[in-house]
Amino acid sequence: MFKVKKLGPIVGTRTWGGLVGTWDTPSFIDGGRMVAPRGGFFDVDGKWAVEGDGVAPDIEVIQDPKSVLQGNDPQLQAAVKEALRLLKENEFQLKPEPKAPIRSKRPKGYKKDN
Repeated sequence: MFKVKKLGPIVGTRTWGGLVGTWDTPSFIDGGRMVAPRGGFFDVDGKWAVEGDGVAPDIEVIQDPKSVLQGNDPQLQAAVKEALRLLKENEFQLKPEPKAPIRSKRPKGYKKDN
């Protein structure tokens, strides 16, 4: 829904796309269990979605282990850089403050309780 609502770009790597659930599977007498797909979901167009495909980012950034071990977060750094760029291009405009309410008068139609 993030992409559909156009809330902003997605930064990172494609999700793995495994979304079919395997809940409520019976266990065997020896403690093992059977795993079978039991559910999935469909998109806003009524088609089965994402399974095996995943969600692609708008800005792909690989989270390489070497950078992470050095204390860096390439995806977070790229996301912050993009957010700052978008803030410069789309400066936030404050809405004007509304008139203050008059609290000393009772609302029209007010009836005092007995």
